[in-house]
Amino acid sequence: MNDELWRWGAAQLTDAIRRGRISCREAVSASLKRLDEVNSAVNAVTVVLAEEALAAAEEADRKVNRGEATGPLHGVPVLIKENVDQAGAATTNGVVAFRDLIADTDSPPVANWKRAGAIIIGRSNTPAFSLRWHTDNELRGPTLNPWDRTRTPGGSSGGAAAAVALGITPLAHGNDYGGSIRYPAYCCGLAGIRPTLGRVPSYNGTAPEEPPISLQIFAVQGPLARRVRDVRLGLAAMAARDMRDPWWVPASLSGPEPARPMRVALTVDPAGLGVDPAVADAIRCAGAALERAGYAVEEIEPPDVDAAAELMWRIAMTEIRHATEPVIRKHGDPGMNRALDVYLAATPEVDLAGYMRDLAQRRKHLRDWLQFLERYPLVVGPVSSEPPLPVGFDTDAAADGERLRRIQRLLITVNLLGLPAAAVPTGLSNGIPLGVQIIASRYREDLCLDAAETIEAQCGLDTPIDLQW
Repeated sequence: MNDELWRWGAAQLTDAIRRGRISCREAVSASLKRLDEVNSAVNAVTVVLAEEALAAAEEADRKVNRGEATGPLHGVPVLIKENVDQAGAATTNGVVAFRDLIADTDSPPVANWKRAGAIIIGRSNTPAFSLRWHTDNELRGPTLNPWDRTRTPGGSSGGAAAAVALGITPLAHGNDYGGSIRYPAYCCGLAGIRPTLGRVPSYNGTAPEEPPISLQIFAVQGPLARRVRDVRLGLAAMAARDMRDPWWVPASLSGPEPARPMRVALTVDPAGLGVDPAVADAIRCAGAALERAGYAVEEIEPPDVDAAAELMWRIAMTEIRHATEPVIRKHGDPGMNRALDVYLAATPEVDLAGYMRDLAQRRKHLRDWLQFLERYPLVVGPVSSEPPLPVGFDTDAAADGERLRRIQRLLITVNLLGLPAAAVPTGLSNGIPLGVQIIASRYREDLCLDAAETIEAQCGLDTPIDLQW
């Protein structure tokens, strides 16, 4: 049985451990064995912590044997992305110059998962500065998509997504500034959630200064998994209180029951800017699944998606130009700097007065969306308007920043608004995963995940997988 434990989900593992059917050491050993078998082919896990993980598993087993209370992730092997602090590990963020930036303390997501009983077996790959929708960097090299090596595994949580898809762990940490949980989940056939701003605490003690405002209000921490129920489990554990983050909100993980049937706004082609036919089919498949389950689904546009996406992009690029570009240019690898050239070339320069107006305008978009979500508690639409993009889409001669912003328009609109959104797969098209995202009002991750489970049950993928190439 131990050889097959890597196929189990987090909820299955922790339940079996609690009942004494398997040990924590067996669960961790199975993950480490799977890692040893497949990781060299995809380069998803950059730092393997086998000795530390096995020691933690033995202590976790002793806790079970003593009859002590265990947490909701007790004995579950997990991965942590290399851009958050983990005590004793380097917070490299995919940058050669940061290879020796060793953290003294755990960031809140790491601390919360450890308190819940999770066992960290390694660190996952990310692009330099976590600023690309593709995972590659000069320090660690590229991560390959286990479905198709010519397609991106997504970014910036591409290492986490590739690892979970292959069964290295059932659950992994990610973060999402411009889609960095949802897009890798989409590319690798997984579920994941970008929580509401303030749901999951975040802080890196290794950071030399406080992050720019866009990072504070656009970026969140969250889990990726093969099954929605494991995403739910990982989110609940990750969201525990930590006062190092002033944005953290002690909000309940569930809210009042909406009126039934729950209304769903299905947006197949947000803002009418074009969508690949296969992506459109995936969205309608998800809509049909929800309709069969009793949701009231209507094809209708949410407010001003293109304008909101353009605003998010402009705020982010303005801050990069004025706050972080010198550091990126100095320490970023050629791929990161080429991608940054592409992004900036498609973004007009904005002065201080314009930047202040842009930040103020965010409130209008959020107000419009919150009012829309009063009528339609869920919005279901594309993660991306195209299937997972080919490797090189943001660095080759044909790379076009405006086209990329357009393709990812609904993805980054959610970051501007700070709303929760779950990604869930809907099956394959020509051997490539596709999926949708489900957006809800603030702190209603439960509604996103309920709908995601419904879609998963009717349209989902059979994962983990072996390499498909």
